[in-house]
Amino acid sequence: MSEPREVICRPRWAGSLWFLAGSAAAGTVASVVLAVSTGTATVPWLVAALLCAAGGVWAVHRATGQVRADARGLYIGSALRGRTVPWSDVADLRVRLKYARDPRTQDVRRTVLVHRDGRTRVLPAPIGLSEQDPYFDDTLDALRALRRRHGPPGPDHLSVVTHRTAGRGWAGSLVLCVLLLAGAAGAAWAVPQAQSHHRDWQSAAPCPASADASRDGADCRHTLTAVIERTDPGRPKKGSYLYFADDRPADRVAVSATAAEEFRAGDRVDLTLWRGTVMEVAGERYVWRSRVTGGGDVAVLASALALAAGHPAARIVIRLRARRRPDDEVLPSATPFVVALLVTAGWLLPLSYVRTTALITTPAALAWAVAGSLISLALLAWAWRATRASTPGVAVAPDTDREEFLPARFLEATDYNPHHFGTHVVIGGSEPPAVTPHGGPGRFGARPLPVHRLTVKTVRRARGGDGETVPKNWHVAELDDAGTPVHLTAAPTDLPRILRHLTPPERVPEPVPEASAGTSADGPAAAGAPSAPGVPGTSGVPGTSGAPGVPGISGAGTAGTPGAPGTAGEGTPRAATTPPESVPATHPKPTRPQP
Repeated sequence: MSEPREVICRPRWAGSLWFLAGSAAAGTVASVVLAVSTGTATVPWLVAALLCAAGGVWAVHRATGQVRADARGLYIGSALRGRTVPWSDVADLRVRLKYARDPRTQDVRRTVLVHRDGRTRVLPAPIGLSEQDPYFDDTLDALRALRRRHGPPGPDHLSVVTHRTAGRGWAGSLVLCVLLLAGAAGAAWAVPQAQSHHRDWQSAAPCPASADASRDGADCRHTLTAVIERTDPGRPKKGSYLYFADDRPADRVAVSATAAEEFRAGDRVDLTLWRGTVMEVAGERYVWRSRVTGGGDVAVLASALALAAGHPAARIVIRLRARRRPDDEVLPSATPFVVALLVTAGWLLPLSYVRTTALITTPAALAWAVAGSLISLALLAWAWRATRASTPGVAVAPDTDREEFLPARFLEATDYNPHHFGTHVVIGGSEPPAVTPHGGPGRFGARPLPVHRLTVKTVRRARGGDGETVPKNWHVAELDDAGTPVHLTAAPTDLPRILRHLTPPERVPEPVPEASAGTSADGPAAAGAPSAPGVPGTSGVPGTSGAPGVPGISGAGTAGTPGAPGTAGEGTPRAATTPPESVPATHPKPTRPQP
């Protein structure tokens, strides 16, 4: 197939974009006209006009965007601006894949230009909206072919960058971490205020009869009688309310769903007010009390937010450790750090609730904090080691004679993995390795692997193009199945064991027994038995064994002929014929002797 000389990529949905641009222009004009004609409240209409104008400009930019590639380089532009990038400045063309979080949506594939200095730029075209998009694949292959022809040498395989790979940025994780830490700092600042508020409510005394407790801000507890007019038990995620007759002392009070169901219309209840808020509703069948947030609750919230900030911080650390690895390589999972954070929460949150303002004032609290800190440090050290990059192809566990079902998957659908049904590979035992859709026991539904067809090419870490079905810490083996590339993925400790069973053992020739007399060109010949084959390219040499009628050596070359029978009687062994210089001095593969 001849390489293209020029490739032109334009938006595939230009009509929809132009319609959006026209609608945005009409909305802008309408908003400006309404702002001028009304004369009052012009700010909302002007804001709407600015939003419509911004949307229209974006739609025009996307509708007119194009990518044109030829021998000179890449032209990237639109009606608003354009730029030409020479091939000498293009290091690679890769794919940024955004997986769909909803089954009703599709995956989005964007083309990314990588400059020689490491900067990246997302191209306006081509764009693929599914995993199988022939237009996107063909266009990207044509662009990469032009880059290989006119640009500097670059990687051969197509790099796919996803949210799991090293090439994805960590700015989002940094922003999330900063926001969570800011929330934790704000909650920690509010701990003393919450503690004081809770202490005031606990120490509040009943109001004297002469005091005006109905005013807001009264620190005493005032009790009065009210009649419930109706109840409103809310549905899940909605509030429940009690409504009072004559709106006294308030129109309604927010209560729990259980309280709204227990109270009935017409019930006479006693209300307890504190600082202008209904704190308690007491009836004949049920008593509802408002929960006052104390300092311990706010301290637990602050600790929880600080620990939650550890997850994006762990992702940042993992990406910084992998800054020298390929951009399309899948990074280890942050699950070990999450385990360490959860264990830390198990001892830190109770300590924060009990000891709100002074954590280490008692020996028990000090011992609790020291023991928990040591456990957390040990788990963090384990997480650091667990998230480091492992070397592909290093075996850990030895093989056993019994059958073992190892979790593994072939990424392609083959005759031994139809419809990607395999989830395990069974090795060991007296039968060859096979693909199974279960983890055993038994080989029900197993498909034997064609070991004679498979050749191991290389073992590597997982890449973004392998798909999200591959766990982050698994390795991938690239195999050759009679000319067809296939990929097998498994855990780092299991993959080398599977590959050892896929590699056929070396066929070592069986040793030939020594004869009591008589020699041949390559070794002794047993009396009364066919002799070993001769040197390739030479004819057979007669033997001189003591027994009559012993055949000589059969030629193993292209023109070899059977040797003549040896002479009877006792005699001196004949010297072997020296092979020509062009024949390698290695033992040939045994063949069946000719009669």
